[in-house]
Amino acid sequence: MQLAPSIFKAYDIRGVVPSTLTPQVAEALGRAFGTIARAQGERTVAVGRDGRLSGPSLSAALVRGLLASGIDVIDVGMVTTPMLYFAASTLASSGIQVTGSHNPKDYNGFKMVMCGHAIYGEDIQALRRMMEEENWVLQSGGNVRNINVLAPYQARIVLDAKLARPMHIVVDCGNGVAGASAPAIFRALGCQVTELFSEVDGNFPNHHPDPSKPENLRDLIKALQASDAELGLAFDGDGDRLGIVTKDGNTIYPDRQMILFAQDVLSRVPGGEIVFDVKCSQRLAPAIEAFGGKALMYKTGHSLIKARMKEIDSPLGGEMSGHIFFKERWFGFDDGTYAGCRLLEIVSRSPDANAVLNALPTSFSTPELNVKCAEGEPHHVTAKLQGQAASTFAAPARVSDIDGLRVDWPDGFGLIRASNTTPVLVLRFEGHTPEALARIEGEMLALLRQVKPDATIEEAAH
Repeated sequence: MQLAPSIFKAYDIRGVVPSTLTPQVAEALGRAFGTIARAQGERTVAVGRDGRLSGPSLSAALVRGLLASGIDVIDVGMVTTPMLYFAASTLASSGIQVTGSHNPKDYNGFKMVMCGHAIYGEDIQALRRMMEEENWVLQSGGNVRNINVLAPYQARIVLDAKLARPMHIVVDCGNGVAGASAPAIFRALGCQVTELFSEVDGNFPNHHPDPSKPENLRDLIKALQASDAELGLAFDGDGDRLGIVTKDGNTIYPDRQMILFAQDVLSRVPGGEIVFDVKCSQRLAPAIEAFGGKALMYKTGHSLIKARMKEIDSPLGGEMSGHIFFKERWFGFDDGTYAGCRLLEIVSRSPDANAVLNALPTSFSTPELNVKCAEGEPHHVTAKLQGQAASTFAAPARVSDIDGLRVDWPDGFGLIRASNTTPVLVLRFEGHTPEALARIEGEMLALLRQVKPDATIEEAAH
């Protein structure tokens, strides 16, 4: 069949409905995924979907494809991506979530787990080839069971996370699918919850469900100012990422959250290896080491982080984008609701949650910046940058090519890497002082313009 190759991303499948993503594509994916899963000994695949308008038709087509390959399907209905991962951890070992994540409303896609592993890279390309060639293996025998996972999922969280005192929080679900589960879970934990935009609506009528963007947190900040609530929590469209806002309107970005989570986890897993991506603050690794842990910087990408954590048996991982992965006490997948519960558990031990959060080490940094490129160009540019870095940056600068080019100085860092999802370069700069930030940004951009003279810097769209 004819497919748009652009929908097959590094960590998932994602496209625009109905131009590049259709029910026909979803059914073909079901047939290919089912064929490969059966060859690996799998017999059951869990399927869920977020609240997007195209979710029901794509999910139904996906299920048809899986059934045609002889796979039994556990349909968990409209759930967060973490609830689908929960189903794929407790009821099966493979699963597919129909989700557009934080992308605009006309997008949708598929996040996939097979045999307990998030699939990415070459595994996704293997699915593409089978779909194009239609060389799947069909057989009868597949059945569908509808199972509601909310009750066991909530029970498991409430059994695990304990608040030291009651807390009043504001929760902004941005009309994403977390609205159908997260507020009730926080109440079951013992919180008083003020809800914003919990109605699941794939038109996202209030603001876009992406807590990494400051403009999407304005309503949450206003609600905190107008109430006696202590903290604000925000979720993205499919509920796998968490945003945190303090009473005074400060955003606690994920790399600062990780300092708090690492300290807590390492108190029970001494010497544990904590994984984080190249976009994270320079403040994070020393904090992990100060708590007795080992700090491992790794490539950006939720699937890549999860895979690396499995390899080294890491108790905790996190990404600047907001994916936090708890293996200690949990299953190792990224879950915004669960991360929110773990955060509340930690800060409830203090009479002033905001003091705890505002005391976390911080620096001066840019938002995530993008440079638009031609298709295929970003990886070519980063390879050139890596080649020139050693002769450009002298000691005490330390050069890393784990993922693109990251250069660390004693007073900050700069990063230029190729996005794995869109044809852009991703840039981020941090300095311990405003002067350090300006210097580092200047040095990194000078090198970039040597390699790509037409580079235009823009704030990341999503």
